[in-house]
Amino acid sequence: MVPKIRFQSRNTAPVRRDGEFVVYWMIAFRRTEWNYSLQRAVEWAVELGRPLVIFEPLRIGYRWASDRLHQFVIDGMADNAARVAAARNRGVLYFPYIEPRPDHGKGLLAALAEHACVVVTDDFPCFFLPHMVAAAAMRLPVRLEQVDSNGLLPLRATDRIFTSAFSFRAFLQKELPAYLADMPVHDPISKPALPPLKFLPAEIMRQWPPAADKLLAGDAASLMTLPIDHSVSVVEQQGGTTAARKRLHGFLTESLNRYADSANEPDLDARSGLSPYLHFGHISAHEVFQSLMATEHWSPAKLGTNTSGRREGWWGAGKCAEAWLDELVTWRELGYNMTSHSDRYDQYESLPAWAQATLAKHASDRREHVYRLDEFAAASTHDPLWNAAQTELLREGRIHNYLRMLWGKKILEWTPSPQEALGFMIELNNRYALDGRDPNSYSGIFWVLGRYDRPWGPERSVFGTVRYMSSQNTRRKLHIERYLDRYATGE
Repeated sequence: MVPKIRFQSRNTAPVRRDGEFVVYWMIAFRRTEWNYSLQRAVEWAVELGRPLVIFEPLRIGYRWASDRLHQFVIDGMADNAARVAAARNRGVLYFPYIEPRPDHGKGLLAALAEHACVVVTDDFPCFFLPHMVAAAAMRLPVRLEQVDSNGLLPLRATDRIFTSAFSFRAFLQKELPAYLADMPVHDPISKPALPPLKFLPAEIMRQWPPAADKLLAGDAASLMTLPIDHSVSVVEQQGGTTAARKRLHGFLTESLNRYADSANEPDLDARSGLSPYLHFGHISAHEVFQSLMATEHWSPAKLGTNTSGRREGWWGAGKCAEAWLDELVTWRELGYNMTSHSDRYDQYESLPAWAQATLAKHASDRREHVYRLDEFAAASTHDPLWNAAQTELLREGRIHNYLRMLWGKKILEWTPSPQEALGFMIELNNRYALDGRDPNSYSGIFWVLGRYDRPWGPERSVFGTVRYMSSQNTRRKLHIERYLDRYATGE
């Protein structure tokens, strides 16, 4: 059973026990395995003796909608279609819907709900999704349940915002062990015997036909017909669960053993590359955790007893595994803690008081270089290292982890005000990055301005006591020659 702390009803409408089917409205955890939301929908279908409709929509009206983001999601939809077909459960119907023009999908969820017993959806605490779910809850004639399948720690296991990784890590060390025994069912749709469902109601299929096979197959011409931003191009990296698992396997077998020492080195590149797949829900943090710990021959009995918040030693795993777990669990879920408890997570005023004060004190300081948003976007600054990082973002939809911090610090230094710098970082990251629009990416952006950090001396121009970084120091500390060549020469 899905733990009760993982789900909640979002309205007071009843469960309609004489409805035709159960609907899983898949909006964030875009996968058919290791998914508490899908598991909860299956539980309802079994209890009510009804078939299940997995409804995965992709609208075009969201901010920053582009070929890049759309295609990554569509790759995942193709995977989901194949996985539902392979499950051969006649009681599960997959309905992928890609909106062809603005507002064409308006009313589709309500139409499905008119035939439904209950609607289950995802609890993703970021971007436009919380507002969309809240609006739907008021309109639907049946119960809408929202399920948290974000991370190892349930969102509702905390009742406050943590202000540092250290304090959150100490909390995890005390509280997380109680939740490690709870894992989503690996494959929730393959076994339950549900009544067969061949087609959705004809009036729904006429008005809102499912995504065309050509579009799901990655046809570029079909993608070009959609009214989205075609200037942000598709990247080589494919979306979907199949690609995510391939990336995970490659990381565990080829890069994990050098992660602790090489994660910050652009030329050695020990990154996992999983953040886009985690963001779009193509792979579960639970599956990633289980796969990692299987390579470590780990069990909960190896957990340490020191709950002081120290980074090393508590997990009882190898050095590299623990270093990566701090990113996967501590830092990733710290961002989810913020966005689940505050709707101001993307606003300048959410910064710590000390950071706002020191940045205000130095807001009028002279900037040696000042760039417009379009100059930043085009990687047209005086700094070759910054330009290389932005070029990686433009071409591949990502920036190397360490260089992303430098990327943000320089935007702060080269922009007329810290508020404008924040706006530029959000715009560039959310427009081009596959893992943008995510709690974890907002953590990284706001860290540049002092969130989750402390004052640092000496006090500097523009930065005040916000942590400073320079391209010169970065070039001295890291191996970046091949990185610079790759993103400066067009290779």
